[in-house]
Amino acid sequence: MLAIKLRRIGKKHQAAFRVIVSEKRSKVDGRYVDNIGWLNPKTKEFDIKKEKAQHWIKNGAQPTDTVHNLFVKAGVIEGPKISVHKKKKSDGKTPEKKVEAAGTEAPKAETAEESAS
Repeated sequence: MLAIKLRRIGKKHQAAFRVIVSEKRSKVDGRYVDNIGWLNPKTKEFDIKKEKAQHWIKNGAQPTDTVHNLFVKAGVIEGPKISVHKKKKSDGKTPEKKVEAAGTEAPKAETAEESAS
């Protein structure tokens, strides 16, 4: 299965990325099928070849979440962006979780008593 993903290029602390089409399980620095654009995150400039991107999407290539958001911004794909950085799950040690858990159990017990009466 093909994927459209970012490939890092550039020197240390001067990252730039190529938007490439490659096999989903292949290494990012390995072979790729096609180069369809570039992204410079420092200057926030990018260039996407829309025709090539649409061609690969029609042929079944799946963009990663970051590339999907880049395509939405470029106008290649229509639709909402995907949240990439998800919030961490709590460790369960915070007192708020314990209070919420205790608060959800109390109404269940009351409803059981009411239904029995």
